[in-house]
Amino acid sequence: MNIIKNMTKKKFKILAAGDIHGDSRQAEKLAVFAKEENVDLVILSGDITNFDKPTRNLIAPFKKMGHKVLIIPGNHDSFATADFLAEFYGVKNIHGYSAKYENLGIFGCGGANIGLEALDEEEIFSTLKQGFQKIKSLDKKIMVTHVHPTNTKIEKFTRFFPGSDGVEKAIRKFQPDILLCSHVHEAEGIEEIIGKTRVISVGKKGRIIEI
Repeated sequence: MNIIKNMTKKKFKILAAGDIHGDSRQAEKLAVFAKEENVDLVILSGDITNFDKPTRNLIAPFKKMGHKVLIIPGNHDSFATADFLAEFYGVKNIHGYSAKYENLGIFGCGGANIGLEALDEEEIFSTLKQGFQKIKSLDKKIMVTHVHPTNTKIEKFTRFFPGSDGVEKAIRKFQPDILLCSHVHEAEGIEEIIGKTRVISVGKKGRIIEI
């Protein structure tokens, strides 16, 4: 009976998107898309705002439709703005933190290795390590970052945004099942494998992931 139960267990369905950059119409479209797909969770992987403006109607559409939402800041969002959005709308900012859904753990690091609030590579790694510690015993794990790892196909799509050694180090150390990142608009939809980890570059159109 246990074998049959495990074989028929429903997968956890996620809509992941990034780089909305203050586009409230796109937020509405994504919220509707999430509803149509009957997702269990929405993940926004940074650059929700355009240098902190505007902040209205970027999270609200998801909340109005009853979606659970996790966010991290990007290099266009200050850490304070991400905390404000999380508190105001009752969603969770997983920068340095994690979330649990049965046997699935999700942890993240926002920001990037460029910009006014740039993190150095050791800060990126230690922030991811901090979140990972709380969910490391779970069967399935998703890591969420804004910046992409070094030594990836994603890097070939940009001359301006360097990949992160800290993110790559975390992938190899913690071996999450999936890494969700954004940051490089031109690389939206690119997928590759690093070790045991499926790396997915999501963008403003949104991507459905099942795990």
